Amino acid sequence: MGTMLTSAVDQVLTPAAKEFLNKLHQRFDKTRKELLLKRVGRQEEINRGHLPNFLKETKGIRDDASWKVVPPPKDLEQRWVEITGPTDRKMLINALNSGADVFMADFEDALSPTWKNVIEGQANLTEAIERTISFTSPEGKKYVLQNKTALLVVRPRGWHLIEKHYEVDGQPISASLFDFGLFFFHNARRLIGKGTGPYFYLPKLESHLEARLWNDVFNFAEDELKLPHGTIRCTVLIETILAAFEMEEILYELRTHITGLNAGRWDYIFSIIKKFHEKKDFIFPNRGEITMTVPFMRAYTDLLVRTCHKRGAHAMGGMAAFVPSRKDQEVNATALAKVREDKQRECADGFDGTWVAHPDLVPVAREMFEKHLNKKPHQKEILREDVNVTPQQLLDFKIPNGKITEKGLRQNIKVSLEYIDGWLRGIGCAAIENLMEDAATAEISRAQLWQWLHHNATLDDNRKVTPELYRSIADEELRKIAADPAAKSTLVAARRLLDHLVLDKSFSQFLTQLAYDQLD
Repeated sequence: MGTMLTSAVDQVLTPAAKEFLNKLHQRFDKTRKELLLKRVGRQEEINRGHLPNFLKETKGIRDDASWKVVPPPKDLEQRWVEITGPTDRKMLINALNSGADVFMADFEDALSPTWKNVIEGQANLTEAIERTISFTSPEGKKYVLQNKTALLVVRPRGWHLIEKHYEVDGQPISASLFDFGLFFFHNARRLIGKGTGPYFYLPKLESHLEARLWNDVFNFAEDELKLPHGTIRCTVLIETILAAFEMEEILYELRTHITGLNAGRWDYIFSIIKKFHEKKDFIFPNRGEITMTVPFMRAYTDLLVRTCHKRGAHAMGGMAAFVPSRKDQEVNATALAKVREDKQRECADGFDGTWVAHPDLVPVAREMFEKHLNKKPHQKEILREDVNVTPQQLLDFKIPNGKITEKGLRQNIKVSLEYIDGWLRGIGCAAIENLMEDAATAEISRAQLWQWLHHNATLDDNRKVTPELYRSIADEELRKIAADPAAKSTLVAARRLLDHLVLDKSFSQFLTQLAYDQLD
């Protein structure tokens, strides 16, 4: 271990913090594992042709108009623009200084969970809260926090992941409990002392029972630190197709802690491919054609706004992943026009805020919400009572005139290879051809490759997507990437992993689970 990492471990994994983590594991890991088994059961039902539907057993919750989520604290009222990114020092400082209302510090899709990244990320967040964080680049440029910074919200890893470097009673701890537990234990009182609080984004939920587990964790954690229930506030990402059928129930389970739902568009698309991977007559076209305006994505986002506002919660829009070019202003002009159009649509649909991946997009998104909301912090009064989404609309995955092209095939291979290569080297998000790619977009890319190969997809030039065609293009893309002087030896491992993900008869649930064994 390097000196910095050793110091961070000593700072973060104190005896008291470890005792807290151990209690979380001992109390909640059994339930977590039971819920993961339920996921397997639901997948088997879908494989047998049982389509998801709104739950009969929770109809009373949906029909009861009397309940609402607790109102948000003052500093979470306005969330027009939220920026996301990993917890390394430079990106953390830049995001907090970006002018966004909220910075979501990410231990999940934007972070490669090496032990160094996870532990130093925790130490960096505490320094950021204390405003002692700084960074000097190799070129001598110094980064420090400005007087006004974005509000800090933290995203722990999902329920399906473990933290292999920390064991309790001989078992690895849940990565969710590890990330949440350390941040909460060290920083809850610090944040309260500074007039804010411990705020979280919860990823990858597939049911209201998984939300209930988070609520139980929050209540227990608050009790342990002798803080009132409701001190913790969270926003849940609706980024799985199954969670889309349980939005109201998720809000209900977390109603004393939750402030909103977010339309996690990339993982949502991945989740659809994953859940219906055995459906032979279902093939998505090129990733770029699965836009927010296709019918099933409109149904999902309209339902999210309607559900949130009915219950007094924020409805947060999806990610603008464009990374502006320093060289090509024409590319920028075209892409920024699309970002404006996307954010205008979100405003008109009733969203209360949105996500961006790059500081340069903050002013663009802010301008749209500023114009539309006219100084109001949100638009929860827009109840969208015109919306009445059916299960059929959520499950109608047809995309009119959608095509699979060689360019789309090549793009998916390139993104997958470059992203997995970076991830294995500890880099969790990367700009590839002016788009910020993270684990979610890499998951779509490799999932589409599997779907196209295993369901005999045809390109628009009438060629079949075969293992031979995949290997041939993958060889070409690998040579191009390897020609870059910055290319690393992990490329071979990345290709091996991608071949397994794409060519194996069975569909792997998460590439990050499969690749985790190869991380330090």
